[in-house]
Amino acid sequence: MTEIINSNRLKLFMKLTTQILHVFDPSMCCSTGVCGPDVDIKLVQFAADLDWLKSEGVIIQRHNLSQNPAAFVENELVKTTLTEKGEAALPVILVNGKIATTGRYPDRNELAGWFNLKATASAAPAKSDCCCGGGTC
Repeated sequence: MTEIINSNRLKLFMKLTTQILHVFDPSMCCSTGVCGPDVDIKLVQFAADLDWLKSEGVIIQRHNLSQNPAAFVENELVKTTLTEKGEAALPVILVNGKIATTGRYPDRNELAGWFNLKATASAAPAKSDCCCGGGTC
């Protein structure tokens, strides 16, 4: 019984507090990496999963190394991770200010678990309106 009560309290707490996901992406041609002639399907799916998280009330802040390098230097956790592991650590994913994962993009189930949400089936990723026609930005 105590476990159920604690679980319910956790769910309530998660709904009452601001939930933030920071994504520190490697250098990409556009903010999501969903552009150019050879789009990585993992990035398309991750973008869809971030949209789903937003719809669940999670605040998403995404930083691209080529477009916003200052964000990588200003965040001590990210700066230290990059110093220790290099660019292989990217992407760095922070959940409420703590490192959740490095070097890979999480799937929807993992994202849901971090925020105590129930993952819904994701729709097939849509083709992007490319910001980088011809593969250049």
